[in-house]
Amino acid sequence: MQAGTPQVGTADTRKVALASFIGSTLEWYDFFIFGTAAALVFNTLFFPAADPTTGVIASFAAFAVGFVARPIGGIVFGHYGDRLGRKAMLVLSLGMMGGVTFLIGLLPTYATLGVWAPVLLTALRFLQGFAVGGEWGGATLMVVEHASPRSRGFYSSWPQMGIPAALLLSSGVMAAVTGLTSTEDFAAWGWRVPFLLSGVLLLVGIVIRRRLAESPSFQRLKQTGGRESLPIGTVLSRRKRLTALLIGSQAAENTSFYVFAVYSLAYLTTALGVPRPVVLNALMVAAAACLVAQPLFGALSDRIGRKRVFAGGMVFIGLFIVPFFLLIASRDPVLITVAMVLGLVFGQATTQAVQPSLFAEQYEAAIRYSGVSVAYQFATVLWSGPTPILAAALWAWSRSWWPLAGYIAAAALVSVLCIRPLREAAGAELGAAAAEAGERDPAALREAVA
Repeated sequence: MQAGTPQVGTADTRKVALASFIGSTLEWYDFFIFGTAAALVFNTLFFPAADPTTGVIASFAAFAVGFVARPIGGIVFGHYGDRLGRKAMLVLSLGMMGGVTFLIGLLPTYATLGVWAPVLLTALRFLQGFAVGGEWGGATLMVVEHASPRSRGFYSSWPQMGIPAALLLSSGVMAAVTGLTSTEDFAAWGWRVPFLLSGVLLLVGIVIRRRLAESPSFQRLKQTGGRESLPIGTVLSRRKRLTALLIGSQAAENTSFYVFAVYSLAYLTTALGVPRPVVLNALMVAAAACLVAQPLFGALSDRIGRKRVFAGGMVFIGLFIVPFFLLIASRDPVLITVAMVLGLVFGQATTQAVQPSLFAEQYEAAIRYSGVSVAYQFATVLWSGPTPILAAALWAWSRSWWPLAGYIAAAALVSVLCIRPLREAAGAELGAAAAEAGERDPAALREAVA
């Protein structure tokens, strides 16, 4: 470590990891609650003129707009995160997300505003996507850049634990509201409660994030004058092949997650007639299991390497997608829960836990926020956003889950092929010797990691 680099103890790392976990949970709660509402109620409240199938597709189309906005947010927040610091962008992204989600809870429906209701809903979803586009890179880098090489995989999985925790929280809140209200009351006002709670959660998250110290890597960049004037330009000019591989590596994880956690809600309740509480309870159990599993897989990556853990999850997804649909087609609550638990634990926790450390270790500090944000967020446009729409369309076309299963299996193959060329740097100083040289001399880095 260079002279002048701030020293970080284990206690400090734990504090940053815990704060990142809490903040990430709150931000992803806001993002996921929209997906849950889109699957359960938005089709009738904001797109009532359509038939049921078309209404579901239109509702998921509004959901997908958030994914279109995420790369834009990733570019903007990534640029200023590399120029001004990780911490400021984390506070800003959380404030924007919480405010927008609160406004969705106040939004009049189609019955009141007519066509302007779905237009405003879609616009607010775009702003949600913009905010969360800046969240992931900053939250994960704050931990990655604080953690020691020996435990980086373990601690950097903590902000990723915010994903299943938010899924658990959003599903739990929605399940509580649906359980305490009648069908009519839920449609009239109950669905708004989870969105309005965001205003309270927002204040908690901002207070926590403002107390964090800036990451050591960025402090070193400021001390040495190593900041890039246009980080995104460097990523796209010198790291485009690497970034493309990282985007491709997420194909199976992103597509399968929104089948397991979003589309399956609509499929089970609409196509199979499974009661809504059964589906939400199964999803909550699976999210809790994923939450526990993620730090274990993160720690495993510190021992056997990031790529092995990540690729193992992709292979599992390709092999499990057919059994998943067979299990949920039984309509049995226990088998539905088993299917969701296996899918989220071995198909999602394996990859989500490893992503922060694996991705961060591919880029030098001066462009790291921009690099990981672009790689992560552009994958959501390509893989995540279209999946619920495609799933609903394939069902409407074929009345079968087989075409969707084939699509997920093909995505798993793409992921495995893209993971293989990536660098394995588990246990090394962040960025390794080549990246340290690159922070001082970009030309040297190009030669070292070409």
